[in-house]
Amino acid sequence: MFSSLSPRALARSSAEHPKRVIWIWVATLVASMAVVAMLLADVLSPAQSFVNTPESQRAADQIEQITGSPDAIVEQVVVSSATGTFADPARAGRLDDLTAKLNGLGPDVVASVISPTADPRLISKDGRTAVIPVVMAGSINIARDNITSVIDTAKTLDGTAGLDVKVTGLTSIEEASNKVAENDLKVGESIGIGIGLIILLFVFGALVSALLPLMLAVAAIVVALALTALIGQLGELSFFVQNMITMMGLAVGIDYALFIVSRYREERVLGVAKLDAIERAGDTSSRAVFFSGITVVVALISLLIVPMSVFVSLGLGAILAVLAAVAAALTLLPALLSVLGDRIERGRLRLVPRRLKGREDRAGFWATTVRLVMKRPVASFVVAAGLLVAASIPYWGINTGAAGVATLPPDIEARQAFETLEKEFNVGAIAPARIPITGDPTSLANSAEIARITSSVAGDPVLGTPALEQGAGPKGGVLAVPVNADSNSAAAEDAVNRLRAATALPIGGATSLNIDYFEISRDYLPIVVIIVLALSFLVLLLAFRSIIVPIVAIVLNLLSVGAAFGLVTLVSQKGVGAGFFGFQQVDTVEAWIPIFLFAVLFGLSMDYHVFLLSRIRERFLQTGDNVDAITHGISSSGRLITGAALIMVAVFGGFAAGDLVMFQQMGFGLGVAVLIDATLVRGILLPAIMRLLGNANWYLPKALNWLPNVAIEGPGPVPVAAPATAGAQ
Repeated sequence: MFSSLSPRALARSSAEHPKRVIWIWVATLVASMAVVAMLLADVLSPAQSFVNTPESQRAADQIEQITGSPDAIVEQVVVSSATGTFADPARAGRLDDLTAKLNGLGPDVVASVISPTADPRLISKDGRTAVIPVVMAGSINIARDNITSVIDTAKTLDGTAGLDVKVTGLTSIEEASNKVAENDLKVGESIGIGIGLIILLFVFGALVSALLPLMLAVAAIVVALALTALIGQLGELSFFVQNMITMMGLAVGIDYALFIVSRYREERVLGVAKLDAIERAGDTSSRAVFFSGITVVVALISLLIVPMSVFVSLGLGAILAVLAAVAAALTLLPALLSVLGDRIERGRLRLVPRRLKGREDRAGFWATTVRLVMKRPVASFVVAAGLLVAASIPYWGINTGAAGVATLPPDIEARQAFETLEKEFNVGAIAPARIPITGDPTSLANSAEIARITSSVAGDPVLGTPALEQGAGPKGGVLAVPVNADSNSAAAEDAVNRLRAATALPIGGATSLNIDYFEISRDYLPIVVIIVLALSFLVLLLAFRSIIVPIVAIVLNLLSVGAAFGLVTLVSQKGVGAGFFGFQQVDTVEAWIPIFLFAVLFGLSMDYHVFLLSRIRERFLQTGDNVDAITHGISSSGRLITGAALIMVAVFGGFAAGDLVMFQQMGFGLGVAVLIDATLVRGILLPAIMRLLGNANWYLPKALNWLPNVAIEGPGPVPVAAPATAGAQ
């Protein structure tokens, strides 16, 4: 049964029945596109929810029990006058008119609206700025659905009689961030695809060959999105999952196809018949792709245990993208190669010379580099390892958190309105700390607790005076404590932590949610690391039947990931070189970045590791010569791995080119790590270590001889009579 589903058998079967396989894939893609069109939008949400119940979630649950509805979301309509004050009755009347319009949206959209003419505190001291608080109806998800109508209604007054109207608040800021994110991601995807195609053209030197990997990547993305839409019927997923699928689908889909097509072309140059060449590629490169996919999935599984919807969604999307890419590479690609044959050489670029098998073994950058490493393994190891350790040092000063409103582009109106509130009023009402008071608020115990909280915040530079909001009947009330700082800022976080220390009651609100989110991210990082290391060790142990290979791989990947963490901290948080890359310098690295980067980078690093070691192991089994095997493996694979890495860098770099800090950090971290891994680690550090270890690289204790022999490197070369040109059919 297993042999019929092996990469070799799948490649041969797909190549012998190409039309059947292609039509199955066409039908699958058509069905997938229909599923995506009908179901995907309904399962995606910008909401970030907890799978467990930290303090902020307990507070939110209690508030809902007390009030009978989810905690209120308050948006602030900021109206500024350039030509006069709101003491003028005509201008004041316009505020009342706008209040009436907002109320006219109905109870399904807004719960209540307060006119500044009814409360003098809502007009600035100079009388030129007024605030209209709008309490949104229903839950945060309902508020997200309705925020556009509130903004559109508020903007009807914009430009009238010299008035400037902008809206800010949790939902409007989130809406603005999402729009910037959408644009960033679209631009990133376009850049990645465009540069990726250019790199493929230079790697293959032919247009048809270059387009095949892109076709595979697109197919994998479409199928993964459809699977996500189906799985999403069980529960909402973060809307970032679709961008994760696109990013990972492009990265691994192109890489997998690149490795297989290159091996097929290599076998054809040696004179192997078309179907045999496809089978041979299936028994070597496709087999390596299969195990590479397993290692990437194994690393990504760790994201599923983090009890937050965003991590679960990102992990799920990435896993589905990798699985779809592997499936396409093992079935659709052999079928396409069978149909195209040597027509994959069409559209050849005259500027790119044809590379024949064996040339990379004797000349070229990587051939020269690996020969130098073989002569000076100790010096190569010390220099390469020293550079990686040095690059990782800034990581030990990392501050994790979340980017605030101030990191949004300056032309975003939600940011401008927020800054106006900071200047003319305070922002405490945007995201106050919310404390549920269960039972009669006037009882002796509750009165004493409210008094204690009020006393603890008196004179606090960030926390304002608490205000009690009555709940539904005798169930209790909600104590709202203004937090006069951006809810994502360190100042707000410190203030709410002080408030938490002052009371045993659970504290909710946006800042409290952030604190729990940051804490979960920090606490689960070591758990994710342990799971990834353990599972990766087992997969590599089975793949190569060596206890040394997985140990070396883990050490190398830790060095590579550590260097990436350090460089992200150095550039984004410390600001070194931030201007050169066009990044914002911020005080924190996004809390989700370390966990995300570790899981994804470890998986992608293993991807290259498996492919490269499979070539080295294949040669070692043929010759028994460790130095020759390393030299041949690096020389013959170095160009491909470099090309694959540059494609990934292009994809990730496209995301880093956006305006949002989180994408800058994510894209830069992924890009620089892949570049380091494919050059310094795989081209210098790995061969140096393998040279020093000698035949011990393949050591397996006798006690583990019972492990199955999966032979990732294939059974050996296909014998051929004599080399032939690639034009033979």
